[in-house]
Amino acid sequence: MGKLDNKIALVTGGTGGIGTAICQRLADDGAQIVTTSTNPEKAAKWQAKQNFDSTIIKCDVGNYDDCKAMKEQIEKELGVVDIVVNNAGITRDGSFRKMDTEKWSQVITTNLNSVFNISHQFVDGMTGKGYGRIINISSINGQKGQFGQTNYSAAKAGVHGFTMALAQEVARKGVTVNTVSPGYIATEMVMAVAEEIRNQIIAQIPIGRLGKPEEIGALVAFLCSDEAGLITGANLAANGGQHMH
Repeated sequence: MGKLDNKIALVTGGTGGIGTAICQRLADDGAQIVTTSTNPEKAAKWQAKQNFDSTIIKCDVGNYDDCKAMKEQIEKELGVVDIVVNNAGITRDGSFRKMDTEKWSQVITTNLNSVFNISHQFVDGMTGKGYGRIINISSINGQKGQFGQTNYSAAKAGVHGFTMALAQEVARKGVTVNTVSPGYIATEMVMAVAEEIRNQIIAQIPIGRLGKPEEIGALVAFLCSDEAGLITGANLAANGGQHMH
């Protein structure tokens, strides 16, 4: 028996490095996995490589109507969603002086507006049945800022503001809302960075290594569990001591 048997978990951006680890761990714990993609061919290739079952729905998380249609499809085919992990995110880095409105808007839309677009679909279903878990994936750079990431840092800081406010609104209904802020994790994206730069990053991490995607998956799984019912409105930093706040 898994801790999350009979639970339906929606993980946005589930085909990425951290997203895959979250899907895998929640599936291991018994949850039924649903994820989103804007590229069905790429998603189908991803799905074929995994050792757990998942449902992939084509959805642009930055588009409210897309999210609404996805919710209707999930409820028709599977049932009411119990767990939402808002993990979809992009970067469009550039110094502030050179940043154009498009780079700003794309990141705010995908990384912050999506958290509203997705959560808005499912919170009533959760409060209605007296159980729900919303976990928003932020970033160390939403806590400390990062050169060349005014757009990303603003969006990721906004994610936690959203968490704290919504947590207060649904606390009495058995729904918890929390933020997880990973530091530098050994995903394909980070491993693609030049080794010299990667070593400079690692030198700033007190534990002396990058995080593993599985470590983020384990933290998300804990927040989904009944044992984590006391934790809501919190930001759990998982960054190897790189930023303590």
